[in-house]
Amino acid sequence: MFLNHAERKYPMVQAIEKRISVYAQVPIENGELIQVLRYEKNQYYKPHHDYFSDTFNLQRGGQRVATMLMYLSDNVEGGETFFPMAGTGECSCGGKMVKGLSVKPLKGDAVLFWSMGLDGQSDPKSIHGGCEVLAGEKWSATKWMRQKVTS
Repeated sequence: MFLNHAERKYPMVQAIEKRISVYAQVPIENGELIQVLRYEKNQYYKPHHDYFSDTFNLQRGGQRVATMLMYLSDNVEGGETFFPMAGTGECSCGGKMVKGLSVKPLKGDAVLFWSMGLDGQSDPKSIHGGCEVLAGEKWSATKWMRQKVTS
């Protein structure tokens, strides 16, 4: 679910968005509404890019340039965030060893990654996915940031 515009005005949400903006060096007004996700056992999210390939989505704030993924729970086995084109080693993804880099979901941690390079071009190496949850629940919140002000 996405937070709505009224919820975005809550002091706690404003504090989170300000912290993300400062850390990412992207203005608050360029951010989309925060999305909260829950993954239960056996659920995952296939590897994908956060940047857009269609003109419809680009009309509202331009391209997505960065993503802040915040972990809200840590009672989960598996559920890593997996970057198959990052790093040179192997990592665990839903209990399997795979090539790439993975981040274990720990409550209070966050991952910032970029979908575009400094040259303004989409970065195909930003492909990522959510590994299968083996036990427990994975809760996360995602904040996407755009090139321009979102409506």
